[in-house]
Amino acid sequence: MTVPAGASAKVILSVNGARHQVTVEPRVTLLDALRDRIGLTGTKKGCDRGECGACTVLVDGERIKSCLTLAVMRQGSEITTVEGLARDGELHPVQEAFIRHDAFQCGACTPGQIMSAVACIAEGHAGSDEEIREWMSGNICRCAAYQNIVAAVRDAGREMRG
Repeated sequence: MTVPAGASAKVILSVNGARHQVTVEPRVTLLDALRDRIGLTGTKKGCDRGECGACTVLVDGERIKSCLTLAVMRQGSEITTVEGLARDGELHPVQEAFIRHDAFQCGACTPGQIMSAVACIAEGHAGSDEEIREWMSGNICRCAAYQNIVAAVRDAGREMRG
């Protein structure tokens, strides 16, 4: 999609199974489109440089940092945010595990941690605490709830594998 500088583009984003048409400047990140244009504020803006992971979402099933991708680049992709994990009023197993293991304190990183955990488990990287730590290392928790986060991912991974 070629858009002249300073112009806006109409983009259709598929988020949590619903289509949203938004008008954005080409430089608007997916994070800002989700929060400011669509109103899904579960995805958090932390560092805005891809270092903290608070903005992690799933795009076509893969975790990405939404502050590092442009909204116009994600047209045609299926985007899942933390708001899209629960089904029919039931929390996702990772969300339940985070509650069960008290894997959050201030909550700023929690949505990104949960989205990264969902991907970590789906990718098959929840076999040991060391593996979980390695594959979750792109998500920072400033409150240092790491032990509880690892326990929640381990527990949810076991539950989801059956």
